[in-house]
Amino acid sequence: MNRMDALLIIDVQNDFIPGGSLPVPGGEEIVPVINGLMDRFDLVLATQDWHPQDHMSFASNHKGNKPFEQIVHQGLDQILWPDHCVQGTQGAGFHPALNVNPIEAIIRKGMDPDIDSYSGFYDNGHKKSTGLSGYLKEKGSRVLYCCGLAADVCVYFTIKDALKEGFKVKLIADATRALDEEKFAEMAEELKGLGMESVLSGSL
Repeated sequence: MNRMDALLIIDVQNDFIPGGSLPVPGGEEIVPVINGLMDRFDLVLATQDWHPQDHMSFASNHKGNKPFEQIVHQGLDQILWPDHCVQGTQGAGFHPALNVNPIEAIIRKGMDPDIDSYSGFYDNGHKKSTGLSGYLKEKGSRVLYCCGLAADVCVYFTIKDALKEGFKVKLIADATRALDEEKFAEMAEELKGLGMESVLSGSL
């Protein structure tokens, strides 16, 4: 790997850790792995889900609907989630054991109350960029190492957009966890077909 390669930590936030409102099984296990990787990169970035309380993806904002039901909103399929990562709450904060000191920039997403944003690059309708692609290119980073939560939602969509943006992407497989590991196994095969590589932290 090259020192110009970037490490992108995706949504390692309290609400996605067991004990949070939308827990990813084993989510806490990746924190020490990620901490052990940071000093190998000159550029470390993180994404952070940062929803307003009235966000349209929350089941609580749809009378008669329950979490994990699916609706169509503005022509897009939308899973309704439990309230999570509400701006300024403890649940939206990074896991307390995550070493945030090396993180050069935090890309917040999901702030528009009317559209969800799984990817660290764009909202789900690809209407608005977060600026992450331009930031990486300005820094000279063309290879992106991805880790974080949840593998089958925000990690998947972030990697898919990164590949479309022309980045070479490597998933650090032991530094991510999925809500549904079987589903993500299929997703990972799709991403590999698009050019993603899967690596283990010990090989870096």
